[in-house]
Amino acid sequence: MNADQIQIVAHLLGSLVAGGIIGLERSYHGRPAGFRTHALVCLASTLLMMVTYYQWKWLPDVPLDTIRADPTRMAQGIMTGIGFLGAGVIFKEGLSVRGLTTAASIWITAVIGILIGIEFYLPAIIATVLTVGVLSIFRSIEAMLPSQSYIHHQISFDRQQVMPEHELNEFLQRQGFKVLNISYRVRDDNYFEYRMIIKTEDAKNVSRLAELWRTHERVREFRISPTGD
Repeated sequence: MNADQIQIVAHLLGSLVAGGIIGLERSYHGRPAGFRTHALVCLASTLLMMVTYYQWKWLPDVPLDTIRADPTRMAQGIMTGIGFLGAGVIFKEGLSVRGLTTAASIWITAVIGILIGIEFYLPAIIATVLTVGVLSIFRSIEAMLPSQSYIHHQISFDRQQVMPEHELNEFLQRQGFKVLNISYRVRDDNYFEYRMIIKTEDAKNVSRLAELWRTHERVREFRISPTGD
């Protein structure tokens, strides 16, 4: 193998390692786009950048001073394509939007692949370390920061034993929740249902509320759906 071929192999192996490291963190946390997805994204980005970086290799009969392929256009095309892939891992369930962090990790993995493809090894290595740090260490920091949890809450009663709204509000306030809005529904199975968005500053209140409703004799059904990534 000549020097150029060794360099090309180094590019590809480097992108595979960088993408795989980021993907392992995502796979460990059970995300839909994990080890293989991130490795392939980084590898593909590197390959596409190498098309322009080594353009004199696939245009051997054209004088170098006449080649006008712009590597930045290839980078723009890569990022446009990654936008579609990132959108595929974002999904909405009720009020919850999930997959945003995974989409961001796919996006930055593509950027790292581009950096490796143009031999910007130092920023690529630093970006890989920082990305893994953000995805893993920042998770713990985020958990320690004060924040408000928003929950989509539904609860059903028999139509003859409905808990009055003021009583329901007082009950939730005692458990550390604030009701932001509320709607009502009468179901075909003779149940009356409240639907609401509630918030709390202590995420532990959610599990306590679920346990209270589970043992409440008037409650027929309930659903608690916290929002988040």
